[in-house]
Amino acid sequence: MAKTYDASDIVILEGIEPVRRRPAMYIGGTDKTGLHHLVWEILDNAIDEVINGYASQITVELDKAKTGIRITDNGRGIPVDKHPTHKKSALEIIMTTLHAGGKFDSGSYIHSGGLHGVGASVVNALSSYLEVQVKRDGKEWEQTYEAGKPMGPVKANGAARGTGTSVYFQPDAKIFGKTIQFDPALLQDTLDAKAYLHKGLKLLFKDGTTGETHQYLHEQGIQEFLKKLVTDRGRKPTADFVFYLERQMKSGAGSPETSGGFGMEVAFQWTDEPAEYVKSYVNGVATPSGGTHELGLRAGVVKAVRNYVDTHNLVPKGLSLQAEDIREGLTAVLSALVLQPQFQGQTKERLNNPEVQAQVDNIVRPALETYLNGNPSIADTLVGRMILAARAREASREASKAVMRKSAISHRLNLPGKLADCQSTDPTLSELFIVEGDSAGGTAKQGRDLKHQAILPIRGKVLNTEDLTLAKVVENKELADVVKVLGCGIGNDFDLKKLRYHKIILLMDADIDGYHISTLMLTFFFRHLPELIRHGHVFIAQPPLYRIEIGKEIQWAGTDEEKTRIVSEARANAKPTISRFKGLGEMFPQQLKETTLHPATRRLLKVELSNELETDRTFRDLMGKRTEARYEFLMANAGSVENLDV
Repeated sequence: MAKTYDASDIVILEGIEPVRRRPAMYIGGTDKTGLHHLVWEILDNAIDEVINGYASQITVELDKAKTGIRITDNGRGIPVDKHPTHKKSALEIIMTTLHAGGKFDSGSYIHSGGLHGVGASVVNALSSYLEVQVKRDGKEWEQTYEAGKPMGPVKANGAARGTGTSVYFQPDAKIFGKTIQFDPALLQDTLDAKAYLHKGLKLLFKDGTTGETHQYLHEQGIQEFLKKLVTDRGRKPTADFVFYLERQMKSGAGSPETSGGFGMEVAFQWTDEPAEYVKSYVNGVATPSGGTHELGLRAGVVKAVRNYVDTHNLVPKGLSLQAEDIREGLTAVLSALVLQPQFQGQTKERLNNPEVQAQVDNIVRPALETYLNGNPSIADTLVGRMILAARAREASREASKAVMRKSAISHRLNLPGKLADCQSTDPTLSELFIVEGDSAGGTAKQGRDLKHQAILPIRGKVLNTEDLTLAKVVENKELADVVKVLGCGIGNDFDLKKLRYHKIILLMDADIDGYHISTLMLTFFFRHLPELIRHGHVFIAQPPLYRIEIGKEIQWAGTDEEKTRIVSEARANAKPTISRFKGLGEMFPQQLKETTLHPATRRLLKVELSNELETDRTFRDLMGKRTEARYEFLMANAGSVENLDV
C-alpha cells in the first residue's frame, strides 16, 4: 500500500536553501553558462552604481586557479547598518535573503539590471566561500560566508578612505563539478562589451593566470562598439555612415515617475551581412533573446524607410518591399534604460515591458526619417540594397518551393534516388544518416536497421554556406537534396512539424576531410536551418579509428589516446593486433552496425547551442571571408595539434 500523504510530507525550504536545491531555476543551469552567470550577477550590481552616477571604476580579478573571482567597485557601498524591521545588518540581509535589495522602489536606484533582488544571495548560496568588504562611513566592514551561511556577524576592520564594495567568491564544486573553471577570454569579452555600453567607465581585468592587467575604456561608447562588430564579423558597410541616436532623462527633471524613467542609445548601419544582426541591452544587461526594445527598433526602422520610399516613389512597379528586405544587413547596438524592467526569467535574456516597444519606435522613426530626407545620396544607396534584397527573396521563395516537400502524406514521393529511406513513417522513430561518399553509403545501407534508419550519401565537400544567401544555397544540388529529404522546407517555408526524421546524424570518416565535411554541414544547419539544432535534432556519429584484437576479445578505439589506453590495460602476455580504418568504406557492414549504427553500442555527439553569440563568432572566424581570423586561430592552436591525416 502506498504511503499516506499528509502535512508531514510538506517540505519548507527556508532562506536560500531553494537555490542550492534547484540552481537551474535561478541561473539557468550548472554548466559553463550558469557558472559565469554568477559573475554577471555581481558585476551587474556594480554597474547599477555606474548607471545611477555613483561609481566610475570596476575591477574584476581572476585568481590563478581560475576558480575564484573578486569584483570591486567605487560606488556607495552596501549599507551595513541594522534593518529597522529585521534587526540585522542590511549587508547580511542582502547576501542571505532572496528578494532583498534596494531596487524594488525607485528611491535608491533609477535604473537597475539587478532587478529581482536575488542576484547576490543566489551567488552566495552557490558558493563554497564568499566574502564581502564594504567601505563606507569612514570604515571598512566585512562578512564571510560558507555555502551561503554567515560565519559570523558583520565586523569593522578599521578606518578606510572612500566608498565601495568588494565581493570575492568561489563557486561550490558540489554544485558545478570538480573541474569548474572560469574562462578568462569570456570574462574579457564581456567586460569589453560593458565598457562600450557605459562610455567613460573604466573596467580593469586582472588575470591571475598570466599576471596581466587589461583596461577597458571607450569614450565613444556604442558607436565604437558597432564599428568593432562590423569589423570582427568581416562585413563591409553598404554606405559610409553610422546612424547614432541618444535620448536620456534630463537631470533635475523631477522624479523618475514624472520624467518617464526611460532612456535609450542606439547605433546602426547597413552592411553586406546576409541577415540582420542586433545586440541589445537593458540597463547594461545583455538580452540575447531580444524583447520589446528590439521590436521597437525594428518597427521604427521599417516605418521610417517605408515613409521615405513612399514619399519619393522609389520601389519599382510590381515589387513588394517587405520588412525583412529593409532590415537585411542591418547591424545595430541598442541599449535601453528602463525604470522597472520586466525580464523573462532570472537570467534576464528577454525584455517583456510592452510600453518599451512604442517608446523606442517613437524615438527611432522620426529621427531616422529626418536623416534619410537630409541625406538623399546615402538613403538612395540603402534603398537600392533593399530592392536587391526583395528581388533575391522572391527568387529564393521560388527556389525553396521547388525543393519543399509538398505534404506529410508524400512520404516517398519526389525524393532523391540516392536516398535509402527507412520503412517507418513515424518521424520520432526515424533516423537519417548523412554519409560521406557512395562507398561508405553502400556499407551503411547494408548495416542499417531497415525499419528506422535512412541513409543519404553526399558527394565530397559540400558548399560553404557561411556567406551565401538562401537563393544561392538551394541552387546547390547536394544541399537541395538534403532539404528535400528532411521535408521541413527552408527559409520562410520552414516548418519543423514536417521534419521527417527526428535524428539527423552526420556520419563522416574520422579524418581531416571528414571533419571538414562535418563542419561544412554544421555551417549549413546553423545558418539556414538553426531550429533543427535548437530543438536537438542534429548529431555527429563517432565511428572508430581502430579495431584492437586482444586474444578473442575485440575492442574499438575512436582516438589515439583511447587506443593507447586499451593496449596499456591489456594482459602482460597479450599481443594486440591493431587495424586502422582509413574510411568508413573499409569497414564491413556488420562492423559499422556494431560500432556506429546500432543505438545500444554507438556513440553520438548531440549538437547543442550553449551560447549562440559565441557560436556565431566561431563560424564567422573559421568559415567566413576574413582569412586573418582563421590565421590567428591556427597560430593560437597549432601547438595542440600533433598528428594530421594527409
